[in-house]
Amino acid sequence: MKVGVLTGGGDCPGLNAVIRGVVRKGVQEYGYEFIGFKDGWRGPVEGDTVRLDIPTVRGILPRGGTILGSSRTNPFKAEHGVRDIKANLAKYEVDALVAIGGEDTLGVAARLHGEFGIPCVGVPKTIDNDLSATDYTFGFDTAVGIATEAIDRLHTTAESHMRVLVVEVMGRHAGWIALHSGLAGGANVILIPEQRFDLDQVCAWVTSRFKASYAPIVVVAEGAMPKDGDLVLKDAVSRDSFGHVRLSGVGEWLAKEIEARTGKEARTTVLGHVQRGGTPSAYDRWLATRFGLHAIDAVRDGDFGKMVALRGTDIVRVPIAEATAKLKTVDPALYQEAGVFFG
Repeated sequence: MKVGVLTGGGDCPGLNAVIRGVVRKGVQEYGYEFIGFKDGWRGPVEGDTVRLDIPTVRGILPRGGTILGSSRTNPFKAEHGVRDIKANLAKYEVDALVAIGGEDTLGVAARLHGEFGIPCVGVPKTIDNDLSATDYTFGFDTAVGIATEAIDRLHTTAESHMRVLVVEVMGRHAGWIALHSGLAGGANVILIPEQRFDLDQVCAWVTSRFKASYAPIVVVAEGAMPKDGDLVLKDAVSRDSFGHVRLSGVGEWLAKEIEARTGKEARTTVLGHVQRGGTPSAYDRWLATRFGLHAIDAVRDGDFGKMVALRGTDIVRVPIAEATAKLKTVDPALYQEAGVFFG
C-alpha cells in the first residue's frame, strides 16, 4: 500500500511528530510506502510531492512547523480541484490519504471521502483546541505555555511602570488559549469570543486593581467582541479560500479605550504567530506521536472517513464529518470560574 500524507492550515507545533509516527509505524510494521504532498491540499491538486521514508523523518520530532509545508488551499474553490486530486492520486498510485489539519482541512477530507469515495483518515490539529470530538488537539499545550510565559514576563514590567498591559492571543471563535493562559498567568481580565464583554466593566476592573496598587494584565482573544461592537478586522474585504476574514487589532483598540476611559497608560503586546512557532512541548510531542501511530492503524484497518481523537487518555476514532460539524467552544461555567480573579 502507498499512503499519502499532507498538513494543511496554519502551522502548529507537533505536525512533524505526527508525520514521524505515521511513517515509522507504517514502514516498520506494515511495510507501506509513503508520499508527502506539499503545502496542504495544494499538493494533491497540483501533484507536488516529496518522498517520505524513515531517513526523511529522522530527527524531526522536536522541530516546529511542518517538513511538508502548509497552505489554506481549498480544492472545492479551485477549478477542477477534485478532478485533479483524483487524477494525481491515481498517477502516484496512492491508496489512502492521511490529512493532518483543523476544521477546514478536515472538512475537505470529509467531503472527499463522503462525496467522492477518496479514502481519507484525519488527524486533528489546531492550537485553538476548538475541534469537537477530541478532548485536546496537539499544538494547544505549546501555545498556552508560550502565552503564559509572556504574561509572566509582562507582570514585572507592568508593575514597574504601573501601566495596563493588554495581551492579545489567538482565538478566532474559541477562547481556550486566552482562558488557560490567562488563568495560569494570573491575568486580571480575560476576554473571549464566546462572551461579549462590557467595556465599562473592563475599565472598572482595571481601576479596581490600580486602587490596590497593582498594575493589571488584560488577556484578550483576537475574536473577542464588545457588547456594542463587532470584530476588529485587519482587512474587511480580503478573505481566504475558506471564507475567513483576517482578524487583527482588538488588543490595540482595547488598550486605547482603556487609556481614554481610565486615564491610565495602556500598552499592547500581540503574541500572534509566536504562539504556534518553535519547539513543541513534551505533551504535544506525546499526543501528536500517538495520533500518528493510531492514524496509520486506521489506514491498515480500512477505517476511512474517520479522525483519531483523544478521549481521556485513550485514542479513539470518530467520523471526520462529526468532528467538523461544529466548533468546541468554552463552556460558560468554565469562564465563570476564572471570573473570581477579575478586577
